[in-house]
Amino acid sequence: MDSQMIMGYKSPMGWLELRATGQGLCALSFTNQPVENTSTAPVLNECKEQLDAFFSGSKEPFRLKLDLEGTPFQLSVWKELLKIPFGETVSYLTIATALGDPNATRAVGNANGKNPVAIIVPCHRVIGSGGSLVGYSGGMEKKKWLLEFERNLSKTDLFNSFQNEEAHG
Repeated sequence: MDSQMIMGYKSPMGWLELRATGQGLCALSFTNQPVENTSTAPVLNECKEQLDAFFSGSKEPFRLKLDLEGTPFQLSVWKELLKIPFGETVSYLTIATALGDPNATRAVGNANGKNPVAIIVPCHRVIGSGGSLVGYSGGMEKKKWLLEFERNLSKTDLFNSFQNEEAHG
């Protein structure tokens, strides 16, 4: 693996540490303190810009070059997570079924927990089959915050589109 470049990012949820190799973004993790920047690599600047847009309410998917290391199964789970739309949630069972093995929910949960690029690969959008919030490597309060943030933005859009239909209808 290439040597890693590091950049700190102050989000509404607290500090994030962004890491990249010459191949792409390899880690985004929550931290309790400011992170010293060791690089202004283009991929880190692009990540920062896309995070700014996300936290400003953009529902556009992240479009970053990623350099993720994991088992083939983990990589397949993370790829599946990228398909979950903004403001929506799916269950571990849904992911396991999409990967062809409905009995693999525990393995999906383990892979989800090892996702190295939280938020970018939206593992926070995966919930228990009964709708319960279960597990998040950044902590349950951060998972809840992200889900409520996205849900509130989605509700605002529904309300605005309804108002526009009323005004033009």
